[in-house]
Amino acid sequence: MNESLHSLTWTDLRQWVGSTIMGRGKTYIKNVTDLAMTESGGLIAWVSGSEDYATHVEVGVGGEFDWFCSCPYWGPCKHAVAVVLAALEQEKAGRKLPLVDKQGDLYRTVFDDSDDNDDEDDDEDDEFWEEDDRDDREIMTARVASPGSGGGKITVLAGILGEKSKEELIVLLTDLAARHPEVKRKILEDEQLRSGRIDKLAIALRKEIIAVTDEPAWTNRWNDEGSRPDYSHIKERFADLLKEGHADIVVELGRELWQKGNEQVEQSHDDGEVVYELRDCMEIVFQAVMASSLSRPEQLLWMIDIFFEDQYAISDSCEQFIRKKTYGKKDWSEVAGSLQDKINAMPVPKPDNFSSTYQRKRLMNWLIEAFERSGQQKKVIPLLESEADLTQCYERLVDTFLQSGSSDKAREWCVKGFQKTVDNAPGIAASLQKKLRELASHESKIDLVAAYRAQDFFNHPSPANYLELEQAAEKMNCWPAVRTAALSFLESGLRPDMIDAASVGQSWPLPCPEVAARSDKRFHRDFPDLNNLIEIAILEKRFDDVVQLYQTQQKAIRWGLGKGGEVAAAVAGTYPDVSLAIWQKLAEGQINLVKPKAYEVAAGYLRKMHKVYQATNRLEQWRTLIQTLRVEHKAKRRLLEVLDLLENKRIID
Repeated sequence: MNESLHSLTWTDLRQWVGSTIMGRGKTYIKNVTDLAMTESGGLIAWVSGSEDYATHVEVGVGGEFDWFCSCPYWGPCKHAVAVVLAALEQEKAGRKLPLVDKQGDLYRTVFDDSDDNDDEDDDEDDEFWEEDDRDDREIMTARVASPGSGGGKITVLAGILGEKSKEELIVLLTDLAARHPEVKRKILEDEQLRSGRIDKLAIALRKEIIAVTDEPAWTNRWNDEGSRPDYSHIKERFADLLKEGHADIVVELGRELWQKGNEQVEQSHDDGEVVYELRDCMEIVFQAVMASSLSRPEQLLWMIDIFFEDQYAISDSCEQFIRKKTYGKKDWSEVAGSLQDKINAMPVPKPDNFSSTYQRKRLMNWLIEAFERSGQQKKVIPLLESEADLTQCYERLVDTFLQSGSSDKAREWCVKGFQKTVDNAPGIAASLQKKLRELASHESKIDLVAAYRAQDFFNHPSPANYLELEQAAEKMNCWPAVRTAALSFLESGLRPDMIDAASVGQSWPLPCPEVAARSDKRFHRDFPDLNNLIEIAILEKRFDDVVQLYQTQQKAIRWGLGKGGEVAAAVAGTYPDVSLAIWQKLAEGQINLVKPKAYEVAAGYLRKMHKVYQATNRLEQWRTLIQTLRVEHKAKRRLLEVLDLLENKRIID
């Protein structure tokens, strides 16, 4: 056997395939058959799963793996692991593996190049056709000239039909129509389209729309069952009607499909399949709108109405049509007038009615686009100002002022919008506060930038916000004072920017910002905030403080280990015994869960401990620990296998 394979350890195997695949491979050892060796010392075998897979594994001198398996798995698989472990079992039993038969199917499956077999496949294909069938084959694969091209394939069916008389074709098609309703419908609908008599076709399509949209739409991914309405015929006939110049009827039917289809989507549970079907149909309808007898402004308004009503992104792919160059400034100007009338007629939304506010905002956005496309940009800001309190469009208004160079007006609306939204729309308020900070940065008001960074930290304390505050305060050369106040806040919960600093003996060097964000009352925070104090101490490499804070946390914590994992990783070099104690407690907690996945997590902590024991020349303590775990948990077979990996034992031992 290959010496590299002979000296293979469990750790080598885990590093190659991972713990999960390795575990699965162990259960497949009994599925390995025809195990053999290649001349280069590799292993080859069949491994049975959902079918038989040809598997080949070689281990190089440096321990690297080369493998092949005919299974569909994309990486090193359980079948490859099973082959390796089966070979090592044979080695333990003293049985020598035979050389693989190069003429056998196993070897050919692994090593034969499929490209070399192309000619053979063609020969076998020729043998498939018996002598009596050769004429049929030649007919089926014949190439003949086609009108308007240099040649192309046609089926034998066309040739057969071409030789029949008109009377024979009538009999054939009549018979087919009688036995196949879809053939009859195709013939009749094609004739209605050809003759221009589409009344009956429109009536039939209207009935089909009602029937299809009334069908339930659902999917059960667990058992691969479901019900998917078929829109293919509707889509096909919409395209045919449009092609034959009947755009108006497509628009009329399209509106009915839109209304009924939306109701169906609302009640469906099919992972969005109906949405895709409707989207394809509506693309044809939008094309029909552009070819219809509607005036260009009416076409735009028809499409805008669809976008306005769309709650399920059905019409997303149709936006290309509304922005065609076909529509000029005059068209968009008429649209703007109609949309202005529509928004003026809308009732004022109530503050707590999200739906009405959202709808008004969508209509406002379309009116803004109409103003911009009709060259009436000057009307955009007055519209936004009039709608700001109704739709809370403060962010867009501020951005518009900034784009026009009016920073003072942008700041004014930031402050006003913040005050209006800080209680009922904190997300908008936070965005406006951020814009004020960006304005201060753009104007090089570094003290104001630092004040806003302080707000962010006090409202949402975290190491990331602490670093942002540090960077801003250092530009003012006041970081030591700000740092002291920030850490004091984490200890006591008292904000230095909201209290009389002098009364508590603190010096707060930052100014009051234009707006004062309130703390989020949805999240209760206990002080001292030991989690953030520990993380910041780790960040600043104050390892003495890290240990002290962690010990304080352990006295107060009700369950778990708090920041134990982070603390252990941070102080391993300065307080190795603290790290070892934390990791051991974490490992024992995982072992007590009695789950294979938990054993793997425990192994991660034990590996960290091994590195510390090795760095401090105490490997004997490491071995004692592992042996103790083996004795205490001797009934946990899967855990013992994990411990084997930790000790890097050779598999063959």
